[in-house]
Amino acid sequence: MDWQKGESSNNVEVDSGNGGGPRFGGGRMGIGGIVVLAILGWIFFKNPLALLDQGGGQTGAPTQSSQPAQVDPQQEDFVRRILGSTEKTWGDIFAAQGNAYVDPKLKLFSGGVDTACGAASTAVGPFYCPGDQKVYLDLAFFQELQNRFHASGDFARAYVIAHEVGHHVQKLTGVFDQVDAARRRGAPMDGADGLSVRQELQADCYAGVWANRTQARLQWLHPGDVESALNAASQIGDDTLQQQAQGRVVPDSFTHGTSAQRVKWFKTGLNSGDMAQCNTFAGEP
Repeated sequence: MDWQKGESSNNVEVDSGNGGGPRFGGGRMGIGGIVVLAILGWIFFKNPLALLDQGGGQTGAPTQSSQPAQVDPQQEDFVRRILGSTEKTWGDIFAAQGNAYVDPKLKLFSGGVDTACGAASTAVGPFYCPGDQKVYLDLAFFQELQNRFHASGDFARAYVIAHEVGHHVQKLTGVFDQVDAARRRGAPMDGADGLSVRQELQADCYAGVWANRTQARLQWLHPGDVESALNAASQIGDDTLQQQAQGRVVPDSFTHGTSAQRVKWFKTGLNSGDMAQCNTFAGEP
């Protein structure tokens, strides 16, 4: 992947480590089971505390103290260019619809970080907080992505960022509010047909839309790059992770979709380049 072709973003922040000591965050429970938040969060590419704010409760998990982010200049450049490419892609898509795209911020941190959705530690992995419209990323996760999930390659890493930006698109288009309203009416969040799964699969689809549009503009992918992103999507399916962790699959506790579903919806966005094709809330997810 010739990621250097990407437009560099000015919206990347590096955490100074001034804050982020142990405390508790508030919001809605979206992954199910406060006891396992810290264990499951980093697996599922989303901060469980960020999910909490749709439920109105005041519950959460303590984090470790933050420290100044240790950021390699080349890694920071990579993040800036991937984020910049999402800004260009979604800016063009929103403009074509007569809307203005508001760029999210992306904060790089190490150890722990304070957010508008509560405090979070490295353990929860990359996540998006709708409260402050920021993506949070500890670059150490990329090594974990390679070592634990056997998902290597620049495009696999780019997919992770694009997925979280997909949640920002959902925030701007009102999906977060609609999901919260449905939850308040009693709609199930977790489970194979739950709203959490549908919301995550839509973010996967939006990542595919970004991949399609950005490739058309930059021609920056090499043979095998798309496969690396599809492999990453496959490795983080609920069924695959549950089978690895506990030797059995429990669909009632799904939050992000199966491996097949994640691949399906990423490919839907990738093949179409059309966000209108990403309605994961209609029919079977």
